[in-house]
Amino acid sequence: MSESNPITILIVDDHFVVRNGLATSLEIEPDIRVTATVERGEDAAATYAIHRPTVVLMDLQLPGINGVEATTAIRLVDPAARILVFSTFARMDEIQSALQAGATGYLQKSASREELIHAVRLTAADEHYLPPEIAAELTELRLGPSITPREREIISLIAAGSANKEIGSQLGIAEDTVKQHVSRILQKLGVKDRAQAATEAIRRGIIRL
Repeated sequence: MSESNPITILIVDDHFVVRNGLATSLEIEPDIRVTATVERGEDAAATYAIHRPTVVLMDLQLPGINGVEATTAIRLVDPAARILVFSTFARMDEIQSALQAGATGYLQKSASREELIHAVRLTAADEHYLPPEIAAELTELRLGPSITPREREIISLIAAGSANKEIGSQLGIAEDTVKQHVSRILQKLGVKDRAQAATEAIRRGIIRL
């Protein structure tokens, strides 16, 4: 891209200061223009349809529909849309969901300005961008069986110190059913007991304390 044919950006973020700061920082570059910003995921697809930006910078934590759902909506408008998730720390399964929804890459908001510009330019060139450590963790997740939403609920309760009977009561399922879920969780995570399961789930980003 060049000054006469700039990379155009749509920023989707619910924080006014973040949107304005990003726009100011990005537009220092002669080949980048921020053409629109929105604060709600619900507005992302319609705004994309109007402006047809080269790259969408998408936060994951949004009021209303989240960044994964907003990414899906944009890709329905344009299956070739280039969407770079730019968010605070997210669980690995959230990043994985965003990529499965059609995001081109992921970058944490704590990244340097130079890394952000690099990621934007790669995304504009229709290349994927993932920091090496994130790519490695996602590869590890893909190598193993996926954790279901119900299993994630159970792991969260295990990490909080709940016994099987308490978990069953909170989730409205039988204690034997909880035991079956726990057994599958241990197998999927490759661990021997509940404490190890909680530790491994936190390490992989499946749950957050």
